[in-house]
Amino acid sequence: MNFWLFKSEPDAFSIDDLKQKKIEHWDGVRNYQARNYMRDEMKQGDLGFFYHSSCKQPGIVGIIKIKREAYADFTSWDPEGDYYDPKSSVDNPRWVMVDVQFVKKFKRVISLDELKQNRKLQYMQLLKKGNRLSIMPVHAEEWETILALL
Repeated sequence: MNFWLFKSEPDAFSIDDLKQKKIEHWDGVRNYQARNYMRDEMKQGDLGFFYHSSCKQPGIVGIIKIKREAYADFTSWDPEGDYYDPKSSVDNPRWVMVDVQFVKKFKRVISLDELKQNRKLQYMQLLKKGNRLSIMPVHAEEWETILALL
């Protein structure tokens, strides 16, 4: 099993939105490295942390599960949509998405500051300077360290 971290701005899509919907496609990823993680490495049943970004208290707010492996991100074909890419088509999709399922909302936010202060997480991809990926892998040891913070 692989572990992941999914970032979303809570004003756009929050853990509460996913909790209400139960399952939702994770669309709009327009970074090749993040796309490759979804396309090449994510498997059904993998777990991920749901991370709220660009908000008053950024941090990990819950757990999600990969319900469906990568498939074409149809939002890239809508010229009226926020994620339109004229170079992506039905015949040659450039972008992918996965379906995620709500698993758990934490009783508290594990804040970015708290993550940064934990020496066991010093090499975590999220904490590397300049990292702006919306999806990234989490090592098993990091996963366990973060869960132990709850």
